[in-house]
Amino acid sequence: MQRTSNITFGDNVRLRSTPETEALGVAGQVGQVYGETKPSITGVTVIGQPTKDEALNVHVEGWTDTLWFAPELLEFVDHAAGAEIRLDGVPKKWTRNASGEWVESSGKKPWLKFW
Repeated sequence: MQRTSNITFGDNVRLRSTPETEALGVAGQVGQVYGETKPSITGVTVIGQPTKDEALNVHVEGWTDTLWFAPELLEFVDHAAGAEIRLDGVPKKWTRNASGEWVESSGKKPWLKFW
C-alpha cells in the first residue's frame, strides 16, 4: 500500500480535535497505530473524511472498539521506540528503534562457554 502520510504501523499518534473525535471522546488522546487499510476494499467505517483511500486503525487505551481514522485526523507523536513484536512459534522478535526501523533479533539466549 502506498502511503500518503508519514504515519506507519506502530507509531504513536495524537488524535486531532475535530467534531468527530470530540463526539467520540478521543480528541487529544494518544494511541498507537495497529493497522492500515483501504476502506473501498474492506468496507470499514472511517472516522473523518480521508482525502485518499486509506484509513489507520488506532488503539486508544480504554477503548475496546476498533477505530479506523482518516490519516488527516492524526498527528505523529513518535515511533514508539522499544515496542516489540513477537510471533507465536517463531524464535525471533522485532524491536522498534527511535528512527522507526524494526530491528530483528533472535529470541535465543547467547550460548556461553566457560573454560
